[in-house]
Amino acid sequence: MTMTSDAAKSSRAKILALYGLAAVVVLPLMPIGRWIAPGNSIPALLCREFIWWFYAAAVLFWLVFVERLPVSSIGLRRPEAKTLLFALLSAVAALMVFAFHFAVIVRVFHLSTAAMMAQRQLILGYPYWFKVLMVLRAAVVEELLFRGYIIEKLRLLTGSVVPAVAVSVLAFTAAHLSGWGAVQLIPVFGTAVILALLYIWRRDLPCNMLAHFLVDSVGFLLG
Repeated sequence: MTMTSDAAKSSRAKILALYGLAAVVVLPLMPIGRWIAPGNSIPALLCREFIWWFYAAAVLFWLVFVERLPVSSIGLRRPEAKTLLFALLSAVAALMVFAFHFAVIVRVFHLSTAAMMAQRQLILGYPYWFKVLMVLRAAVVEELLFRGYIIEKLRLLTGSVVPAVAVSVLAFTAAHLSGWGAVQLIPVFGTAVILALLYIWRRDLPCNMLAHFLVDSVGFLLG
């Protein structure tokens, strides 16, 4: 009886994980925010930011009240003494990827960065308070979706970290295609690999969030 009950619970957990995973992978790739709030006015931008926070809240609701799992199951736990250290090291590694990309790869292969620079200039023109909100949202929501949830659910479904990391990296990279252009995806891909490996190693989502926040802060808050 216990074995049957355990098997049923395991089957239910995998089915619910599959549903949640499908939503987390597909919805961020759809331009729902731009459908609902097109344009670059502050109200439209705030609306699109809210939609991302809604995704995060929906995932946490699904995790806690439908899957009946604690938030610690996706790495949301109290930061440790080493959280800051590993976040700093990971952020430095990601920034080195960006530096190498623009200093070497772009120049050697004569890649056009016009689309990327146009998008960056657009963001730099936003009010500073909004850029802070944007960077904070990216750090918190994207790590929760693309690292914590995707990696843990794929590890549950496949029993392996390899497909978990692969889908996490590809989903995160694809989510950055709109507006930035293909050239920007090269360092984004490298950063996604670093952040996915950091999560696999530490299972400390706040560490990932802090590392992500530091990387984006250099690009958008110090620019």
